[in-house]
Amino acid sequence: MSRGIADIAPARLALLNGGSVASATLTEGLAIDFAQLLAAAVPAIGAARLEQMRVQAAAGITRRMALAAQLLLEADADLALLQAHPSDTVRGWACFAIAAQASWPLPQQLAAMRPLADDGHFGVREWAWLALRPHLAASLDEAIALLAPWTGDASERVRRFACEALRPRGVWCAHIARLKEQPQLALPLLQPLRADPAVYVQDAVANWLNDAAKSQPDWVRSLCAQWLLESPAAATVRICKRAQRSLA
Repeated sequence: MSRGIADIAPARLALLNGGSVASATLTEGLAIDFAQLLAAAVPAIGAARLEQMRVQAAAGITRRMALAAQLLLEADADLALLQAHPSDTVRGWACFAIAAQASWPLPQQLAAMRPLADDGHFGVREWAWLALRPHLAASLDEAIALLAPWTGDASERVRRFACEALRPRGVWCAHIARLKEQPQLALPLLQPLRADPAVYVQDAVANWLNDAAKSQPDWVRSLCAQWLLESPAAATVRICKRAQRSLA
């Protein structure tokens, strides 16, 4: 397993840049040359668009993901083919392409994003919520109502998305001020997951509450006390312990 970008074997990097394999680690994902991968995934992308990608080679990865999606939309690339591509990065571009569909209402964007939220690759699942999060935050009440049914989905990945996408603070993303001040708004997403059997989901709920504890510690303490009283299951105990890890 490679420890840093410089440790990735040239042959392995060539496969990643050619889009024939998925990245095994975050390091591999960060090492990919987006211009090379764009050319391999969509040969008709055009030299001018590839040059736009090359110019942004030093930009942050989230910015480059959004740019790749924009270029693919301009080139009228087949979104279904992107979503089925063997490269997790290309499928990540599909996430941003869905989020960039300005004419799509939020229910349509969520429906299109659902298969990517349930993707088998960890990276694609992160891009799915990161790409759509600004739209969810902008229509917070609608987003919570739309995501609430996802908390009962058979897939733990979909259940986790419902919670992770609207963390008050999150990682690699802008904070959601309303949820920092009024975390109770998200109870329709949190309450159904308080005893979820999947550790993947438990961690997401705990991290959500840990975020909230930074601005509303008393609310998190009170909610955890209520949950432990009503549902003293092992999963709830684990969630509440992790949720309060930053509290004195």
